[in-house]
Amino acid sequence: MEDAPHHWHFINMRIWPRVVDGVGILRGIEANIKNVDGEIDCSGKMFDSLDLIIAGFHEPVFAPHDKATNTQAMIATIASGNVHIISHPGNPKYEIDVKAVAEAAAKHQVALEINNSSFLHSRKGSEDNCRAVAAAVRDAGGWVALGSDSHTAFTMGEFEECLKILDAVDFPPERILNVSPRRLLNFLESRGMAPIAEFADL
Repeated sequence: MEDAPHHWHFINMRIWPRVVDGVGILRGIEANIKNVDGEIDCSGKMFDSLDLIIAGFHEPVFAPHDKATNTQAMIATIASGNVHIISHPGNPKYEIDVKAVAEAAAKHQVALEINNSSFLHSRKGSEDNCRAVAAAVRDAGGWVALGSDSHTAFTMGEFEECLKILDAVDFPPERILNVSPRRLLNFLESRGMAPIAEFADL
């Protein structure tokens, strides 16, 4: 994507400290789904430097298609084994088969994001879709992840609108991925990440 960080930025993450000012650092990326084969713009040595890989649809890379094509691309990405979270799957510009996506995500241990920014600043009209996503993940026994998608420090970690969506469908709190460092770390380790020594006491 134009103006995205160079791949060396991500490879260089391997030298970042694990704790800065008392804050644990996970090395991650929000990558782009590129095509119906589920390829993302993260490859090679980048994978070796990253702990957490999120991927989603973004118009400059993958334009909105019909429901079947969008669904095929998202499920292929989920099944690839390369991603941990799918970002803003409730985006109304990208119609998907919500049930099929949620079932694939549960099968492959990939979380679907409920994105707070989708209800405030971007992706207008996401509410109904996100409720459907949350309900489908609930029924499939999968994970949701909460995202502030703040793009600034001022709203980082704000999930108020996300929680309204989860409350509306009685989503089980034990299936919310990122409510504690240990739950997220356990999830990443279950997906193959080596334990991080600096986080052993979290």
